[in-house]
Amino acid sequence: MGDAFCSDCKRHTEVVFDHSAGDTVCSECGLVLESHSIDETSEWRTFANESGDNDPVRVGGPTNPLLTDGGLSTVIAKPNGASGEFLSSSLGRWQNRGSNPDRGLITAFKTIATMSDRLGLVATIKDRANEIYKKVEDQKSSRGRNQDALLAACLYIACRQEDKPRTVKEICSVANGATKKEIGRAKEYIVKQLGLETGQSVEMGTIHAGDFMRRFCSNLGMSNHTVKAATEAVKTSEQFDIRRSPISIAAAVIYIITQLSDDKKPLRDISLATGVAEGTIRNSYKDLYPHVSKIIPSWYASEEDLKNLCSP
Repeated sequence: MGDAFCSDCKRHTEVVFDHSAGDTVCSECGLVLESHSIDETSEWRTFANESGDNDPVRVGGPTNPLLTDGGLSTVIAKPNGASGEFLSSSLGRWQNRGSNPDRGLITAFKTIATMSDRLGLVATIKDRANEIYKKVEDQKSSRGRNQDALLAACLYIACRQEDKPRTVKEICSVANGATKKEIGRAKEYIVKQLGLETGQSVEMGTIHAGDFMRRFCSNLGMSNHTVKAATEAVKTSEQFDIRRSPISIAAAVIYIITQLSDDKKPLRDISLATGVAEGTIRNSYKDLYPHVSKIIPSWYASEEDLKNLCSP
């Protein structure tokens, strides 16, 4: 509480400070005398992470249990405008002399975070990828291997385990030059190493064609009407024994749905949006065609429309 001159009351009145909104309000007439004011009081917060330590502090961030020091070590940075001479100074020399056992992990975690951000992944997937990499790194058997491929493979496995799968091609697009073959080999190596550590096979989660449908449709700019039809169609396709990868089936279903709509998508555009080769989409379309009357929702296309659909 304090007092200030109120223009409505025409005199000094007691005022109330609303810290959440940053407003100064007259206690008698309710007039907002000042809005969005800066709160200069101390911002006490508790950064303890389930440790039972409730001592509030004003600095610091959450600890990282994957790092030796919890991620709370201090790094001496270069002052603004400084150049290489800083490294020859006393502070720079002492900083470099200190051995940080987590230096490699910190770099790897930053790379995983960058890839996750570029793919728009949630924090839980990033954290899972960090955990997977830490387990592999602790075995000290990954030296000499392609580091970028290992990190990309960790992210691929994390996506699978969190039921938010991404294609290898999508992971490859943010993997700092690692190829699909290198990521595939790294994935097999990680699965093998984690299996040796736990004594049981690593659960990767099952991939369904529907897991990719909305993202692929969004890449093509399809309408909500066609997206709904494609989602229903790909779910129904799982009832048939179509021996194609889920990604290929999703691409083929999108091709069929768009051919039945006014906004037809060229095969080349579907290939670019899904990462599936045009020839693979054609072959998957051939396998789906005999079941098309049962796969495509009746509310989306009539029997006459399906008869006019081009045969493979």
